[in-house]
Amino acid sequence: MAARTPPPPSRPVGAVTRGTTNPNRLRRMDRWIADAHGPALRRSADPVAVDLGYGAAPWTAVELLARLRTVRADAEVVGVEIEPARVAAARPYARDGLSFRHGGFEVPLDGGRRPALIRAANVLRQYDEAEVAAVWARLCARLAPDGLLVEGTCDEIGRRHVWVALGPEGPRTVTFATRLGSLVTPSDLAERLPKALIHRNVPGEPVHAFLRDFDRAWAAAAPYASLGARQRWIRTVTSLRADWPVTDGPRRWRQGEVTLRWEALAPPG
Repeated sequence: MAARTPPPPSRPVGAVTRGTTNPNRLRRMDRWIADAHGPALRRSADPVAVDLGYGAAPWTAVELLARLRTVRADAEVVGVEIEPARVAAARPYARDGLSFRHGGFEVPLDGGRRPALIRAANVLRQYDEAEVAAVWARLCARLAPDGLLVEGTCDEIGRRHVWVALGPEGPRTVTFATRLGSLVTPSDLAERLPKALIHRNVPGEPVHAFLRDFDRAWAAAAPYASLGARQRWIRTVTSLRADWPVTDGPRRWRQGEVTLRWEALAPPG
């Protein structure tokens, strides 16, 4: 006898978060998604994305749809919020390809659809570190076979952002992204580490060693500052590649990004 699919929870899974948001806050994450996940979205038989925990206003879902449609013209975004009043406030913004619904980490989509993308920005930061692994596992289980979960944290206006990208099998990469003109040292990004890493920025932990080396490489690249912050960043990341598994190249570095394999920064054990 075939295994039965368990029924969806009667109540949304998760807790209400603060819900703060601003227009264009997630632009760095969205642009990375469109570039890194674009080929998979183009191949997808059902290019539906979920903006999980979009907050008190729907701007991030509206913007995600616009950015994904530069990659796939029929992309669809479903904004999912655990606070019913936020869903009601967002629904006047619904249009072709954009809808809003009440829910949480169970990711409720009609007809058992499996999203090609789940974006969860500034959601888990308000949870305990011990809860992260279970939430990741639940969300990854909802993905389409070629789907992607992007979970991370940014500042209020999107100048600094760090996120983890996960496939159905689990975490793959960590990306650090910043507005280079506002950066003093790369370790400024430490305050935006996602919940899985932010409490691990202490001596003896891989993420602490990485940020230490990042600052040292940035200091060594100071002579390139006369050519601009972008050239200094590129030189810095080029140096980091000798000791750290950087997965991207100069085209993304020019955007103020660097991506590493998750295994290099994952907490021990």
